[in-house]
Amino acid sequence: MSARMEGDFVVFLIGMRINRFRSLRKWLPVAMAMPPMVKELRADPAHGLLGFESFFNGRTTLMVQYWRSTDHLIAYAKNREAAHWPAWKRFFREAYKSEAVGVWHETYTVSGYETVYVNMPPFGLGGAGELVPTNKIGDRAAERLAGLR
Repeated sequence: MSARMEGDFVVFLIGMRINRFRSLRKWLPVAMAMPPMVKELRADPAHGLLGFESFFNGRTTLMVQYWRSTDHLIAYAKNREAAHWPAWKRFFREAYKSEAVGVWHETYTVSGYETVYVNMPPFGLGGAGELVPTNKIGDRAAERLAGLR
């Protein structure tokens, strides 16, 4: 299987790193800020979030988000009525100064991509977009996989 996404889109990586485990009061509110944002984004597709996956390795969280556009992402981040704005203000007022927790993000605008999913449920871009059999789209993945059959 391969993913199909119409037009350009944005991959947004966002996460948090616990720098001081004992400073629970500093990093826990940062960790707890993301679920309400995701709930809000999933409830209204007009925000532009197409899908996401979350990962945790014991110290660092990573959320891979797929957005319709950079404009959608920035509009949500700056929306003073949305869950992000008060969480961001709270982080800079409280957690930013302590160094107990770090936050990070990276934004990529994507105009070309390749995907392969073998024995996988909808995941990643395949969950955010549309999963299609590789033989129906004639992409590089289909060409590579054809040689293995």
